[in-house]
Amino acid sequence: MDIVTKSGVSLVTVSRVLNNVATVREGNRQKVLQAIKELNYQPNSAARSLARGTTGLIGLTLVTLNDSVFHDIVQAVNEHLEEKGYFLALSISSPTQEEAEKQNSFLFQEDRVDGIIVLSPLNEKQIVMELKRKNIPFVIIDNHDDNTRAVTVNVDNYVGGFEATKHLIELGHTHIAHVSGPEHFLSVRERKRGFEKALEQSGIAPLAVTHTEFGIRSGFQAATAWIEAGIVPTAVFAGDDALALGAMDAFRAKGYRVPDDMSIIGYDNQLFASEIHPQLTTIRQPVEQMGKEAVRLLLKLIGGAQRNSSVLLQPQLIIRHSTANYKHR
Repeated sequence: MDIVTKSGVSLVTVSRVLNNVATVREGNRQKVLQAIKELNYQPNSAARSLARGTTGLIGLTLVTLNDSVFHDIVQAVNEHLEEKGYFLALSISSPTQEEAEKQNSFLFQEDRVDGIIVLSPLNEKQIVMELKRKNIPFVIIDNHDDNTRAVTVNVDNYVGGFEATKHLIELGHTHIAHVSGPEHFLSVRERKRGFEKALEQSGIAPLAVTHTEFGIRSGFQAATAWIEAGIVPTAVFAGDDALALGAMDAFRAKGYRVPDDMSIIGYDNQLFASEIHPQLTTIRQPVEQMGKEAVRLLLKLIGGAQRNSSVLLQPQLIIRHSTANYKHR
């Protein structure tokens, strides 16, 4: 947290208070002094930061922390910012565009933060336009616009989807279904593309493909709908771990055993993936590296770098107990 953020006044006002300018309104002066007291700031160090024209504050905006991957990315960002002497200001915005714009309006001010990290934005194009218009350096983690010109940090979700499906094929499965999230997510589209390519290379047609909302309930409903339609795969690639858990529950509710009758692989390596029974085979995202790279790229932009290349990181297959060799029924 920073004096500007804590006090709720502008950078100019904070600077005037620190320099004992008499024209500052008393109410604003007291806000700044209270913020300095609560943050245990040394006024001389704060003044030095202001003299450099920086706030020492980096903003990060996302939709939810109810996701262990997002939580770990935020933690990694915070740790690497601390190493560089920066503070992190977190904005958890509403999934609706109108509310998100209101909640981000405080962060998206030139004198509030030195830069912004945007994590998996739903209204990406609007955010990019606003940050460019205000000339605020920014980096996007897990972007969704295929044609973005922003600096991004992504995981190669195509490779992740390909490796997940390849794993099922190598176990002898040929009746493979895919359940995933909404297609407006680039990660969803890329995982599906990898799934389709792995099947194509092996001469296998997808048994079923369903797009739904993310979540355990959605995975359960998708798998139940397959069963009721007479579509019973021997293996499922789920676009995230929550969908995989829901599908697993649906098949078990109908008497199928995982992995004896049904192999299931997820994506993300969420915290619960190693704690459920059977432990979930999944694709791990390198969250620590994602946070580190985002900080590195953003600080380069803040430092005036004119050329800054986006980063594409590699996922990792984590084999646990929810997948097994195909057995004839």
